[in-house]
Amino acid sequence: MKVYDELVARGLIAQVTNEEEIKKMVNEGKATFYIGFDPTADSLHVGHFMALCLMKRLQMAGNKPIALLGGGTGMIGDPSGRTDMRQMMTKETIQHNIDCFKVQMSRFIDFSDGKAMMVNNADWLLDLNYVDLLREVGACFSVNNMLRAECYKQRMEKGLSFLEFNYMIMQAYDFLELYRKYGCNMQFGGNDQWSNMLAGTELIRRKLGEDAHAMTITLLLNSEGKKMGKTQSGAVWLDPNKTSPFDFYQYWRNVSDADVLKCIRMLTFLPLEEIDAMDKWEGSELNKAKDILAYELTGLVHGEEEAKKAREGAQALFSAGGAATANMPTYEITEDDLRDGSIDILGLLVKAELASNRSEARRNVQQGGVSLDGEKVTDIKTSYTLQDLGPEGRVLKRGKKKFAKVLGK
Repeated sequence: MKVYDELVARGLIAQVTNEEEIKKMVNEGKATFYIGFDPTADSLHVGHFMALCLMKRLQMAGNKPIALLGGGTGMIGDPSGRTDMRQMMTKETIQHNIDCFKVQMSRFIDFSDGKAMMVNNADWLLDLNYVDLLREVGACFSVNNMLRAECYKQRMEKGLSFLEFNYMIMQAYDFLELYRKYGCNMQFGGNDQWSNMLAGTELIRRKLGEDAHAMTITLLLNSEGKKMGKTQSGAVWLDPNKTSPFDFYQYWRNVSDADVLKCIRMLTFLPLEEIDAMDKWEGSELNKAKDILAYELTGLVHGEEEAKKAREGAQALFSAGGAATANMPTYEITEDDLRDGSIDILGLLVKAELASNRSEARRNVQQGGVSLDGEKVTDIKTSYTLQDLGPEGRVLKRGKKKFAKVLGK
């Protein structure tokens, strides 16, 4: 199966502007394509995972990826999918986030020997002269058409700042610059980016003529993929210091039965024939599929050794009733965490990142969802000394699937 057909079979392609030409270029390894990443945090999260996997697949087929880091657009903020304006970041914060992105992206994409590029749109956006930009680019945009775009329509009722209104122009200009500088002839993005992407394609046509080859593709579930990055307790990050390999593994191990095969198709590199055979799996076999998904993706992000540890930790936890906890996330409780010589159960839950704050922790305890070494904790005033926790640690559990080891230091 050719690479484009495989992308379709895996459920990754939603819309294209010229399918036959795109298919030919991708299959022949002649696409130089970009995907943009605005540095809104100091780590990528699982919502970016689909884009990174797609870049890896296409690079394996001989195509050249460009990872576009939004040092410039990040100073404006993408209004797509938002009901309010993003918090503005300093240049220093943006640069720090970009540096973190670079390290994580290198786990997926081979940037050696010109096989891929990593560029920052601050290199051209921050030096633009406003009047020159208006003359060169502004005349190519219809305000009426821009206001019909979904990314703006949903913001009109609450108010759309002029700052954000410029985002589409900046993103379109990115494609023009990438085409001019690096011969980038294709852009990928999510369904929520379709209007911005079409604007880029149209800008190239208007500036460089009908013969300019610039094409767009959207990912079928990238908008849904962004939701994948969020859970009730916060984001699921690719940085192991923000989401441990064990928690990352558990996140994918706990996807719904309805989503597990869809995720395996889109995100893993297992052969389609092997995945198709799983279509008939039911009941306990779906738990096996979830384990495969979790192991494969944890290996991609954190390496095979960490994937093995996470799998062994999860299996030991359930098979041994919590006795074997070597590979579980571990949190040290020190004197600094104590109040009057002890730490209460609410503080323990927050410290172990099983609750985002004390209010959430209180609800968890009152609803009967918290236990320590298998004993349910129902009193929110329950407290523990460092000696109670001990140097070997005890297993703190919230709900059915959230675990951590807490030990006295």
